[in-house]
Amino acid sequence: MAMKKLVNPHGGGGLKPLLLEGNALYEAKKVAESLPKIQITSRESGDILMMGCGAFTPLDGFMGYADWKGVCNEFKMADGLFWPIPITLSTDDESVKEGDRVALVDSDTGELMASMEITEKYEIDKAHECKSVFTTDDMEHPGVQKVMAQGKYNLAGPIKVFTEGGFPETYAGIYATPAETRKIFNDKGWKRVAALQLRNPMHRSHEFLAKIAVEVMDGLIIHQLLGKLKAGDIPADVRVAAINALVDNYFVKDTVVTKGYPMEMRYAGPREALLHGVFRQNYGCSHLIVGRDHAGVGDYYGPFDAQRIFDQIPDGSLELEPLNIDWTFHCYKCGGMASMRTCPHGKDDRLLLSGTMVRKTLSEGGELPGEFSRPEVVKILQDYYQGLEEKVEVKLHGAATGDVKK
Repeated sequence: MAMKKLVNPHGGGGLKPLLLEGNALYEAKKVAESLPKIQITSRESGDILMMGCGAFTPLDGFMGYADWKGVCNEFKMADGLFWPIPITLSTDDESVKEGDRVALVDSDTGELMASMEITEKYEIDKAHECKSVFTTDDMEHPGVQKVMAQGKYNLAGPIKVFTEGGFPETYAGIYATPAETRKIFNDKGWKRVAALQLRNPMHRSHEFLAKIAVEVMDGLIIHQLLGKLKAGDIPADVRVAAINALVDNYFVKDTVVTKGYPMEMRYAGPREALLHGVFRQNYGCSHLIVGRDHAGVGDYYGPFDAQRIFDQIPDGSLELEPLNIDWTFHCYKCGGMASMRTCPHGKDDRLLLSGTMVRKTLSEGGELPGEFSRPEVVKILQDYYQGLEEKVEVKLHGAATGDVKK
């Protein structure tokens, strides 16, 4: 019997992880310690980790001007490779020049992330990038804020990655590289694998989407973001615990794999859905679940723009395909979860579910009805928000009594 074959990594070749190991890592880090240091943002660090583990295959480093322009304007790099969002690194350092070798240091943690050979130093139109990627240059958009805060110059060139950023240790059993997930899928005999993108704990709509995928695919990977989020989002460790509780209690054993990846959210809506498609293909997924407002924020995107954009890119851009699912909700007349395609009833009969509503209700000390989420999940989230309230009370009490240091 022929072995089922997973989708190819993006670009048609093999995986291209840039993380050094063994003696090569030791020697390269030793050299890098004496190189000029470039301080980088958490977003840039996340992109380095994605290149390090092979999730951004086939990139070998940060993009030059021709790549940046092509990605913004035509969804493709200078060599014709489909790519939906620029992967760039910036600096205000006037002294750095083409031909230099530099060390890249995370400005938040001080960790030496990588070394880089600078092949190009260039300036960009940041507003143009924002309008292309986010469809707006509104400074209220968290992704726009990051781009507009970038340094004056972009630096391009190949990198050597030195670290996994502590993710394998911090999220043992959850963090996984593309090579590792591909091995898991192969060992299970899965070929048609759907990815469910998550940055929030799973409410009942997420569960419904996941179970549709389990019905029609060989298997499902619940693939959650472990990188940096915007203020107000629920931390990854809390989300991991909540998702594990749901999977353990409400899914058939061995139909679901739960893993995570180290990228930072850009909140780019449709464009980010395409980027999710690129690296999910590298992880071995044949399909990406695209529901309502995928990777969106606020009201910047229509609820199904992320589905439509997959029809607007050239044929052959990706092997991965979207698994489009309509707006889902709890219908009181149907007596359970349904979608716009399956439920004939009116809006007054429907309870719309969202991560925003879950966060708002629990952060204000409210109670979630059973239609919103499973009790095991709600308990974990309630404990988290109760802990936040206790911290605030302690801080306020300390400030009142002069115990908190300024």
